[in-house]
Amino acid sequence: MADSVKDRVIAIIAEQAVLEPSDVKMDATLEDLGIDSLGLVESIFAIEEAFDISVPFNANEPQESDFDISSVAAIVKAVEGLVAEQADS
Repeated sequence: MADSVKDRVIAIIAEQAVLEPSDVKMDATLEDLGIDSLGLVESIFAIEEAFDISVPFNANEPQESDFDISSVAAIVKAVEGLVAEQADS
């Protein structure tokens, strides 16, 4: 059985943070996990590749993006939405 979107996103974030997936909490911010801007960009690329989606994220102005990176839960929700949109098209 395939991993859920949540599990796969957590695994990607954990890899960037050099943590075990079990150490990544849904309410944690990327800053809490020690992920800097480069790690964020690498995470976004990994998510795009893992799910074959295009993430609407502007690395130069993250706060202006339509992709919520405020917490792990927000990222999971955003990726789930993008995956669902892709499935509908």
